[in-house]
Amino acid sequence: MGRHDERVHRVLLLVPSASYRAPDFLEAARALGLEVIVGCDEVPVLSENGAWLQIPLQDPEAAAQAIVALDAARPLDAVVAVDDQGTLAAARAASRLGLRANPPDAVAAARDKARMRTLLEAAEVPQPGFALLSPTARAAELAALVETVGLPSVIKPTSLSGSQGVIRADTVAGALAAIERSRSIAEDAGARTDEPLLAEQFIAGAEVAVEGMLGAGDLTVLAVFDKPDPLDGPFFEETIYVTPSRLGASDLAAVKAATQAATRGLGLTEGPVHAEIRVRDGRAFVIEVAARSVGGLCSRTLRFGTGMSLEYLILAHALGQPVRAPRLRAAAGVLMLPISRGGVLVEVSGRDEVLAIPGVVGMDLTIAPGRTLVPLPEGNRYLGFVFARGDTPQEVESALRSALAKLHVRVRPQRPLKHLAAGR
Repeated sequence: MGRHDERVHRVLLLVPSASYRAPDFLEAARALGLEVIVGCDEVPVLSENGAWLQIPLQDPEAAAQAIVALDAARPLDAVVAVDDQGTLAAARAASRLGLRANPPDAVAAARDKARMRTLLEAAEVPQPGFALLSPTARAAELAALVETVGLPSVIKPTSLSGSQGVIRADTVAGALAAIERSRSIAEDAGARTDEPLLAEQFIAGAEVAVEGMLGAGDLTVLAVFDKPDPLDGPFFEETIYVTPSRLGASDLAAVKAATQAATRGLGLTEGPVHAEIRVRDGRAFVIEVAARSVGGLCSRTLRFGTGMSLEYLILAHALGQPVRAPRLRAAAGVLMLPISRGGVLVEVSGRDEVLAIPGVVGMDLTIAPGRTLVPLPEGNRYLGFVFARGDTPQEVESALRSALAKLHVRVRPQRPLKHLAAGR
């Protein structure tokens, strides 16, 4: 299983400083009896003292070189990225070290929505119609491209995630305004100035999220989450995930087939996959595919078999252990607390009432009082997460909706910065 004869296997976790997920992966590593080194772009916040290494995750090539150098001193059995930012560095390093990994080009394509769309089109994977919007194109050219895609359309950056910068437009004029706003958001988030935007056909219908695991290119579906709140725009803030899905057997088969076709079209072969799929009239359309597991704290909804977490399965797979399709222990779901308006967070009240709701099993706030709240499409974070379990998906959804009704968020306007006087 490992590359050396030590009893304890060593794993490098790549954890962006903004990630919520380090504690869950560390807990899974303890359950597997692993030695863990945390690679982080800044000093990590860990739940316990542990080994860590500063790695420039924003530069995948430099990060991969640092990981290879680390392996020379402390041989690694696996390199695992917990979020999007580390996936390409992990793939490059693991490939060079002979560890289980996706091809780096496939991971790069999954992180670039323009490249992803082009590869899926070549593989004839069902997906929205699309057009690339060059930053140098004039308004008339952009308008023509949007009309070719069709209205309503969805404008999105090619390198951001979490619905940041994603805007629906119902008219050509609205699309031109959305293009300007989306491009500004992307540049503020650090995107290259020459990066194109995407205009995509809006696909009406139910949307689901797929959690899967790839082994030698074959997909094992671990869970399919319903998104019971319509995601029709103008922005696309997700609120509730519930599993198991209530789609019919034929629709679920179409979802799995589309996800498998997409991973093969991109060339992904190993590790976790998170996909967003729209279902309409018995057809499944691929909206997104990521070479990682579900973001935020949503994975805490999933407990398999005797209590294995999703993070446990990810680490086990990275170490070469086979991952079958373990059965979920119960219906489960998560409420992602939306940020409805911007400002400075004062408090979130109602926690005790939420935890008293039958079926609610936990609540975590991820933004502290005093921090600035930025709603979509400019923002890319949630205020927190509420978790529920039950005998049926309907019970879980009801508990989460009751939780949302009992929470009250106090926000004060953000004071404008005072400009320094000229000459000072």
